Amino acid sequence: MRSDYCGKLTRADLDREVSLCGWVHRRRDHGGLIFIDLRDVSGLVQIVFDPERSGEVHTIGHSLRPEDVLRIEGKVAPRPPETVNPDLATGEIEVNVAAVEVLNRSETPPFSVEERGDVDENLRLKYRYIDLRREEMLVNLLLRHQVSRTIRNFLDCSGFTEVETPVLTKSTPEGARDFLVPSRMQPKKFYALPQSPQLFKQLLMVSGIDRYYQFAHAFRDEDLRADRQPEHTQVDMEVSFMTADAIMSLLEDLLAGLFREVLGAELARPFPKMTYGEAMLKYGSDKPDLRFNLPIVDVSNIFRSSDFAVFARALADGGTVRAIRAPGASRFSRREIDELTDFALSRGAKGLAYLIIREKLEMKSPIAKFLAADEKTQVLEATGADEGDIIFFVADEVSTAVEVLGALRPRLAAGLELPLEGWSFLWVTDFPMFKLDSDSGEIVAEHHPFTLPSQETIGFLDDEPLAVRGSLYDLVLNGVEIASGGLRIHKPDLQRRILAILGHEDHQMERDFGFLLEALKYGAPPHGGLAFGLDRLVMLMAGLPTIRDVIAFPKTQSGGCPLTGAPATVNPRQLKELKIQQ
Repeated sequence: MRSDYCGKLTRADLDREVSLCGWVHRRRDHGGLIFIDLRDVSGLVQIVFDPERSGEVHTIGHSLRPEDVLRIEGKVAPRPPETVNPDLATGEIEVNVAAVEVLNRSETPPFSVEERGDVDENLRLKYRYIDLRREEMLVNLLLRHQVSRTIRNFLDCSGFTEVETPVLTKSTPEGARDFLVPSRMQPKKFYALPQSPQLFKQLLMVSGIDRYYQFAHAFRDEDLRADRQPEHTQVDMEVSFMTADAIMSLLEDLLAGLFREVLGAELARPFPKMTYGEAMLKYGSDKPDLRFNLPIVDVSNIFRSSDFAVFARALADGGTVRAIRAPGASRFSRREIDELTDFALSRGAKGLAYLIIREKLEMKSPIAKFLAADEKTQVLEATGADEGDIIFFVADEVSTAVEVLGALRPRLAAGLELPLEGWSFLWVTDFPMFKLDSDSGEIVAEHHPFTLPSQETIGFLDDEPLAVRGSLYDLVLNGVEIASGGLRIHKPDLQRRILAILGHEDHQMERDFGFLLEALKYGAPPHGGLAFGLDRLVMLMAGLPTIRDVIAFPKTQSGGCPLTGAPATVNPRQLKELKIQQ
C-alpha cells in the first residue's frame, strides 16, 4: 500500500512520486493550504493539500481529524526556506498530495497523542493502544527490541542454545506465592505458572545442553511496585563446567557490548565486587547505589562506656550505634531534619540522633551536651565529618540500624542534590545460604535451596547453618538489582542435606523435588548461571522510573489491567467443568 515510510524521506527523494500510509498527527488549516503531519512508526512528514491541484482532494483534507488513517500519493518537494524545521528528520521536505484515501476515521481520542503533559496512568493503560502511538512510548518499545536483539546475537555467537521450558508446571514450596491453574482433566489438581525456569534449566545441564538461554516469562503472586509486575521477562542463562568468576565475566562481556551498541557507552571493566557482609555494613543494603559516597560507619566501640543513655542502652541490649555523614547538610532546615527523623521512625527506628558540625568543628544538637569531648573527636575521625556536615545516628538492633540507614542513604543523596550520573555496576557476592524466617523462626533459603555452599563455609552446614555462605552473585546497577545467580548443587546427597536443613522430610523431598534428585544421580555436571530482568534493565537504560513504561501491556499497582478488565469473574459453567465450587 505504500512505497516509503513517512520518517525516512529526505532531500534525496526530491521530485519522487511516493505513496504513504499513516495517522493524522496534527492538522493546520491556513485558509487555502492545509498542512498535515502524517505519522507512522518511523516518524512524521508534512503533507500539503493545495486547492489549486485538486479540489476533491482538498475537500477531503478539510474533513480530516487527528488519528484518521490515510493513504496518500504525491510528489516530494522542498519546503520553503522559512518553513524548514531543523528539529524534524524530514524537516527540509514535504509531500504535495495528489490523491488521498481515508482508510478509517477516528473518534476524538481520550487524550492527545502529541500531548507531552501528564496523563492519568489508568487512562493511559485503559487506552494503551493509543498511548503506544506516542513518540516516547514507541521509543521505549524500540529500545527494548534493540536490547533483546543485541542480547540474542551475543548469546548465539557465544555458543548458547535457546530452549523454551514449560509454562504449566508444578508448584513447589519455595519462593514467592505461585499463580495456580486448575486442571480440568485431573480435577482438584493444579498447575503453577513458573516463578523461574530454575529446575528445568538445571535438568537441561544434566541433559548435556552445556549453554542454555531463554527469554523467559516468570510469574509471581506478590505485592507490586514501580519495578515489579506479576509477570515479567527475564533473560535466563545456565552453563556447565564454568566457575562463578567465568560466569560473571561472561555477563560483563554481554553488558559491555550491549551498552556500546545501543547507547554508545563504554563501561569500566571489570565491574567491582563486594561481599554481602561488606555491603550491609557499609551501605545497609545488598544493592547499594555507589554513584554517591555516603558510607555507614559502625561507631559502637566509641560509645561502649558513654554517659549518653540512649546509645549506652542500645549497646547494653546487644544492639549497635551506626552513623552516616551527610556532607554539606548543615544547610538543612529544622523541618527537613524533622522529615528525615519521621522517615527513620517509619522504617522502624526509635529515633534519629544527629550532630550539626559548625565552624571550628563546634557541634550543635540536642545530644551534643551528653557526649564527652573524646567521643566527639573520635566520631569526627571515624566518619570523616568536617565543617558544614551533619552526622546522623541510629542506635538500635543491628537489623533495624542497617535497614534504616540503608534507606536513608538515597534520601540524603536526593536532599543534598548529589549528582547521579553514569553507570555504576557492582557484583555483590557471598550471600548467606540461609536465614531465619521472621514469623516462624524457622530456617529458610536466602535465595533458593539449589545453591552450592561455598567451599570455605560448607563445613558449618550441620552445626552452624546460618554461617554458611552460598556461591551466589547478584549484579546491581545504580542501586537496582538487575541480575541474580549462583552455582548449583549437582550431587544428590548434598541436595538432600540442604533440603533436610530446610525442614523437608524424606517423603516431602520425593514429593516436591523427586524428579530433580533422580536426575542428579545420572552424571549431573557442575553448573551455574543467572537471570537478569529485561524489564528493569531497559527501564534503567531508558532513564525511566517504572518498568510499566517499557512493557507494552502492563498491570497496575493492584495487579489489574484497565484495558481488558483482568482479572475478571468467569462463567459458572467454566468453574463447574473445573470441579471448583463458587
